[in-house]
Formats: sequence, structure tokens, C-alpha cells
Amino acid sequence: MQLRPEKKVTNRSAGLLMYRVRKQRLEVFLVHPGGPFWAKKDLGAWSIPKGEFSEGEDPLETAKREFQEETGYAVFGYFTPLEPRKQPSGKIVHAWAVRGDCDPSKITSNTFEIEWPPHSGKRQKFPEIDRADWFPLDVAIWKILKGQVGFLEELRDLTRSAGTHRNDNE
Repeated sequence: MQLRPEKKVTNRSAGLLMYRVRKQRLEVFLVHPGGPFWAKKDLGAWSIPKGEFSEGEDPLETAKREFQEETGYAVFGYFTPLEPRKQPSGKIVHAWAVRGDCDPSKITSNTFEIEWPPHSGKRQKFPEIDRADWFPLDVAIWKILKGQVGFLEELRDLTRSAGTHRNDNE
């Protein structure tokens, strides 16, 4: 009898890349993960608000729900699908660009609980997102996780072709 190899389940996440144009410059809204592991990390640590979805779940609805859970803001508008990106971990992230605005100083995030410090027997709660901010695209490329840079590049190309922002080098 020949055994079939187990089918590897790839985790999938869905998120929203919110953007706006200020003084003819494209800005994107990114979030910083909460918890002790990320506390002192900045460059290459930020992300689009996102979360995992299961088979049968609508990825766009998941992206909207996760944005609201992680920031406290509901998002409405026209959602432009971006090319899914495989992360270094193997996870596939599906994303949509949406033009919008929100105040990063007023985010309210859901929380998670872990044993902290490790092996202490003590459980602590941390916000899933500890802060958020708007970044010009040239700064965001340095702030965002390496596996998500492609979303920013795709958004830049989409908005440039639509004429919604300018680049200082043009």
C-alpha cells in the first residue's frame, strides 16, 4: 500500500493597505505588532493590519474584520485587490488597497495572552497592535516587513498610473 504524503496546510492571511494622499504625497497606514518580542523592533517590523482566514471564509471580509479588530476603525470604500504575497514563513498574504483615513493616536486593538516572562508561570495580556502611523511610501518601504514590500510597490504603481500622487524625483 502506498501512503500519500500529508498535504501541507499553508497559513493564509488577509489584510488592508489603507492609503491617502497628503500634499500630493502618497502615505500608507501601517501597524506595529504588540508584545514583548516586537517591543524594541522598528525597521522591518511594521505591517498592514491583517489576520488569518480559514477555508470557506471570504478573504476580503476577513481583511475588513481584522482591520477593525486591530485598530478599532471600520473601513468602507472601494477595495482594489493586490497580488497575494508569499512571506518568508511560507504564509500567503492576500491584501486590498483602500483609500481612507483614520487617526493612529486613537487606535484600540484587541489583545492576546502569553506566558511572560517565559517559564515564569505568569500570564500577561498585550495589545495585538501597540501603535500605528501614517508613513510616506519611501519611509514605509523601510518600516514594513520584508515580505510585504511588494504590496507597497504595487500600490505605488497603481496610484502613479491613476495620477493620484507625485514622486519628488519626477
